[in-house]
Amino acid sequence: MSDKSINEYRDATLPPLPISWLWVRLGNICHTATGGTPSRKVSSFYCGNIPWLKSGELNDGIIYDSEEKITEIALNSSSAKIFPRGTILIALYGATVGKLGILRINAATNQAICGIYINQKILIQKYLFYFLHSYRKNLLKKRFGGAQPNISQAIIKDIILPLPPLPEQRRIVAKIEELFTKLDAGVEALKKAKEQIKRYRQAVLKYAFEGKLTEEWRKANRHKLEPASVLLERIKEERKKKLGTCLPTGRKKYKELPPVDLSARQAGTSELPELPEGWVWVRLGEICERLFAGGDVPKINFSKTKTSDFKIPIYTNGETDKGLYGYTNIVKVNEPALTISGRGTIGYCEIRNEPLYPAVRLIVAIPDEKIVGLKYLKYTFDNRRLLFSGSSIPQLTVPMISEISIPLPPLPEQHRIVEEIERRLSIADATEKTIDQCLKQAERLRQSILKTAFEGKLVPQDPNDEPAEKLLERIKEERVKQNGKKAKLKYKMEVNI
Repeated sequence: MSDKSINEYRDATLPPLPISWLWVRLGNICHTATGGTPSRKVSSFYCGNIPWLKSGELNDGIIYDSEEKITEIALNSSSAKIFPRGTILIALYGATVGKLGILRINAATNQAICGIYINQKILIQKYLFYFLHSYRKNLLKKRFGGAQPNISQAIIKDIILPLPPLPEQRRIVAKIEELFTKLDAGVEALKKAKEQIKRYRQAVLKYAFEGKLTEEWRKANRHKLEPASVLLERIKEERKKKLGTCLPTGRKKYKELPPVDLSARQAGTSELPELPEGWVWVRLGEICERLFAGGDVPKINFSKTKTSDFKIPIYTNGETDKGLYGYTNIVKVNEPALTISGRGTIGYCEIRNEPLYPAVRLIVAIPDEKIVGLKYLKYTFDNRRLLFSGSSIPQLTVPMISEISIPLPPLPEQHRIVEEIERRLSIADATEKTIDQCLKQAERLRQSILKTAFEGKLVPQDPNDEPAEKLLERIKEERVKQNGKKAKLKYKMEVNI
C-alpha cells in the first residue's frame, strides 16, 4: 500500500487527537522480531539455563521466569533469539492471540511470540503495553487461517497508535495504574464475596442433611410424622410380596441390601453424623425402583439434531449444556429420573422430567417416590459431590452408587427441607448474579479507562510538553549526528490528521 493510500485510509477512519499528539505506525517507531523452537528431537537442548517462553505463558503482566530452559547450543541451532529485559511480548497464534507480557529477564521465545523492542526516548514501555491491551479486540478480528487462526508480525507492525508527548505518556500510565489499582481492589472484594457464596451453599446443604434447617418445624410436627424407618420397612414388605416369588432357577427376584453399618460411628471413626429422631441411614439402592447405566449413543445423523425428526434428548456425563449431547427417537427412560455422571465430572447430577436416552457413563436413578422425593435425592448428591471430586475414585458405577448411604427423613420433612434449601439458594443465586454483573461492569470500566486514555482525555495536556512531532524530529537529528551522515530513520513520522 502506498503512502498516499495509507494517508487517505487514515484520514477517513482515525479520530482527531490533541494538538501535540501524532498517529504513528508501530513498525515505524519500534523494532519487532519473533522467536523459534529448538528441535524437540534433541532432548539435551532443553537442559540449559536460558529461559524459553511459549505463548501460553504470557499472563498480561510481568514475566519473571519460564517453564522450560534451553542451552546456548539450542539457541544457536534454531531461530530462537534472546529478547532483552524490558521487551514487550505479544502472542500471535491460536487461543492466545493478543496475550501480552513484559520481560523482567532476558529470555528466548518460540515462534508464536512477537517481541517488540522500544526506544524509550520516544515511547514509554507501559504506555505501549496498555495500548496493546486495549487493542486486543482489533487483533482478534484480523486473525486468519484454519482451526487455530493466527496473526502475523506484519499485522503487529501495521498497528496505528496515538503518540503523545513523552511526559504525557508518563502521566497517562500513572493515572491508568492509579485507577486500575482501585478497580483491582474492588474486583478482588467481589471475587472473595463469590467464594463466600460458594461456601454458604455448601453450608446450607450440610445443615439440611444434618436436620438443622428443619429443627423447629420437626418439633412442631413431631406427632404427625411417621418415622422413615417404619415407612422403609413397610415398602420393603410390599416389594417382597410383589417380587419375592421364585424364578425357575430358584433365585428370588427380590434382593435386600444389607443395612448401613453404623459401628464405625459408634466407635467415633465414621463420617456419618448422628441423625435427628425419625431419620434413618439408607443405601441408595434400597430406595430406588430402578438404577442402571446408560448405553452407547444411537447411530443417528447428528447434523439433523433439534429438528422434528429427532425429539428425544440424549444425555451424557458432564456439566456443559447440562449434559445434552444430541437428539434421537429412541426412548429409554419415560419417567422422571435423576441422572448422575459416572466419569469426568463425577457425581454431577440433574433431574430429568422429560423422556430421555442416557448415553454411556451416565447413571440413571429412578427413586420410589413413596419413600424419597426426586429433588431431595438430587440435593443429597449435590452435598456429597465434594467427596467424589476430592477422592481418588476414577469413576462411579451402578454397584458403587447402590451402596451410597444417604440420610432419610420422613417424606413430609423431605419436602420441607427442599423448600428451605431452595429458599436459601435462590438468595445466593441472586447475590451471585449481582456480583457477576458487577465484575462485568468492572471489565467494561477498565476498557473505558483505556479508551479515554488513548483519546487524550484521561489526563490534561501540558502546553510545556515537547510535541510528539518535535520529539521525533529531534531523535532523527540525533541519529544523523551519531552516524555522521543522513541515515534512513527507522522511526518514520506519520502526518498528523
